Amino acid sequence: AKTLLVEKTGVLGGQITSAGVNYPALFHAHGKQVIAGIGWDLVRATVDLAGEKLADFERDHGGKHWIHHIRVDMALFAALADECVLESGATLLFHTMLGAVERADDGWTVTLCGKEGLHDVTAKMLVDCTGDANAAQLAGCEVVRQDELQPGTIVAHGAGYRFEDLDMGAIESAAAAAIERGEVHIEDFGWSDPPARAWLGTYGGNRTHVCDIDAETSEGKTEAEIEGRRALMRLYRFFRAQPGLENFHFTCVAPECGIRETVTIRGRKTIALDDYTGGRLWDDAVCYSFYPIDLHLPHGIKGWALDEGIVPTIPRGAMLPEGVGGVIVAGRCISGDRLANSAYRVQATCMATGQAAGAMAALSAREGCDAERLPMAQIHDLLRRHGAIIPGELPD
Repeated sequence: AKTLLVEKTGVLGGQITSAGVNYPALFHAHGKQVIAGIGWDLVRATVDLAGEKLADFERDHGGKHWIHHIRVDMALFAALADECVLESGATLLFHTMLGAVERADDGWTVTLCGKEGLHDVTAKMLVDCTGDANAAQLAGCEVVRQDELQPGTIVAHGAGYRFEDLDMGAIESAAAAAIERGEVHIEDFGWSDPPARAWLGTYGGNRTHVCDIDAETSEGKTEAEIEGRRALMRLYRFFRAQPGLENFHFTCVAPECGIRETVTIRGRKTIALDDYTGGRLWDDAVCYSFYPIDLHLPHGIKGWALDEGIVPTIPRGAMLPEGVGGVIVAGRCISGDRLANSAYRVQATCMATGQAAGAMAALSAREGCDAERLPMAQIHDLLRRHGAIIPGELPD
């Protein structure tokens, strides 16, 4: 299918590259691979090019799921993504955002906002991979908003010290006093206890919680970026005042605050917590998903691992907005309740739903029908031809 890929930043990869969360997960469950296909091929190619080795996915590591995250080189990942998209024949347009979406005779007229101004393109199908249902909302799709949203995280890496040389007792005492005075916030350190030890012991990374933000809109995203950098400044000033941290500095700070949650679409099907934790095999399942329930709160995490043998699936209906045809949604904003969403929002599942969305869009454009009317066997066949793992076809 003739495809235009519109990206608001200057780099592909989403949260991997723009937010510095460069360890996608989870592609494996209970010792077996459950997500493959185009996204997996890109991750694997990045690891191979860097000369790295993958983990032993057959070991469960005592339920420590983060060991099965796959760390990728962000620069290599972005460059390989460029190559893959362009070699596919798609057109790639960076530094461009949506201005409007309107019904056309045979699909949609989309107004794009580029550096040179506004211009219109037409498309039979609209695929929303914004994470925030921005395109879907412009097309008239309904979304569900929660009263409270998970914190974001500004990914930053620290250096200039040796953790084993630090007097952590003294630093924790100083941190408690600084928190009491309001000079630093407990969520600046993250969600683990004791807070300073957790941040310094890992030399930062995916730690600092940015609370009370709603990144669905440009205004909200602006607030997230500002608050994220304010948090890092508080940490910087606190750390530099501590013995052994006089040379503390940040070696890398992600250009964007990582976002866990904004809205979900009101889909034709909704993934409930019991569907996810029970490993429901939907009759219109397009891919597997696997991750613990992982709801971040300002000062902690509410979550638990899935039972042995449970591998949830994602239904096509959760990717199709209710009442609006010609739109397919992939990624964290597909239809589901809050706790289910806290698990399926992660990157490997986003890659799997992205591939499924692309397959359905191509077939729908060719057949001239809504994605819900496509035979599942036809969707599965196209996914299978590009290396995806089809629900119900896991080896024993």
